[in-house]
Amino acid sequence: MNKKALIVRGGWDGHEPMLVSERMKKALENEGFEVEISETLDIYLDVKHLLTKDLIVSLWTMGTITSEQCKGVMEAVEKGVGLAGSHGGMCDSYRENVDWQFMTGGQWVAHPGGEVDYEVNIKWSTSPITYGLKDYKIHSEQYYVHVDPCIEVLATTNFPNHPGPYTSNRFVTVPITWTKRWGKGRVFHTSMGHNDNVFDIPEAMTMMVRGMLWAAEGKKVADENSEFSLYKI
Repeated sequence: MNKKALIVRGGWDGHEPMLVSERMKKALENEGFEVEISETLDIYLDVKHLLTKDLIVSLWTMGTITSEQCKGVMEAVEKGVGLAGSHGGMCDSYRENVDWQFMTGGQWVAHPGGEVDYEVNIKWSTSPITYGLKDYKIHSEQYYVHVDPCIEVLATTNFPNHPGPYTSNRFVTVPITWTKRWGKGRVFHTSMGHNDNVFDIPEAMTMMVRGMLWAAEGKKVADENSEFSLYKI
């Protein structure tokens, strides 16, 4: 049986959610997924429908989510549905909603200099998401993010990379790609992808596809261990 994915897209057009979503839809279909696209956050109100999916891909940027909508997707992820997103599509989706930030593991706060040249540094790990990938350069917005201490960092970038008052803090390494667990669900985020053409970079696209597949695989693991409770550990 094919895995099923739901792509939820919308918000600010500057992040090109339509183009990015079509690229991700094609990539998932190439991996054997049945893909549904929603352009309304009300899809999150139907938890029963969400639970038929293996993966939710969040590509909604700088919008507003109701507490009921957020509660629905949080429940689905907690029960094993994977969640993945890129750039503003997930960790700059709903700036006022701390529950969303708690689940996704981080929040955008700045991109000094706008679109700049910077390097993505792959962190040494055992994760299949970054296996065999090497550091690479990119021209895009470089996200400065606040993150959850429990995330597993897979790639980083270095600041400062542009003049500004924040540079008085000197050198700092900021996560750019990470994973996190939420109940039985798996969460993947990368802050690359200000424009769709970022994913023309093979390493960026490989990391995104692997992240989506990793998040989706968690649903199978959760279903096979349905009686297992994380809260008893």
